Amino acid sequence: MKLAPYLFFDGQCEAAFTDYQRILGGRIEAMLRYEGSPVDIAPEWRSKIMHACLELDDGQMLMASDAPPEQSTGPMQSVHVSVTVKEPAEAERIFAALAEGGTVTMPMAETFWAPRFGMLSDRYGAFWMVGCEPAAG
Repeated sequence: MKLAPYLFFDGQCEAAFTDYQRILGGRIEAMLRYEGSPVDIAPEWRSKIMHACLELDDGQMLMASDAPPEQSTGPMQSVHVSVTVKEPAEAERIFAALAEGGTVTMPMAETFWAPRFGMLSDRYGAFWMVGCEPAAG
């Protein structure tokens, strides 16, 4: 079984996924627009993203789309995408990049469970938890 977060944006999916690929690495496997699909959509929404998929180096996926206004459930508030890496410096780098233009809700710091952990919402409205695995032993 595989689980993959699926985010809904208000028209910024392409920009968000371009940034996420730059920050997290991996490869954008899909960036499908509403235009050319059988979906009946308002003309101003045709260039928006119907489905996007970022496959990370370890085979995990982050997926998303632009939700048309009539299908939007509002801002993403109840789910955080959790990213855990091995090195504190990498956690710091990812956190800082995601925080650019966003809002830090818990600054990156050492915690009792991890050498580095922080929480934020990025400039696109997605919520993130970024941490570092504890050292072995």
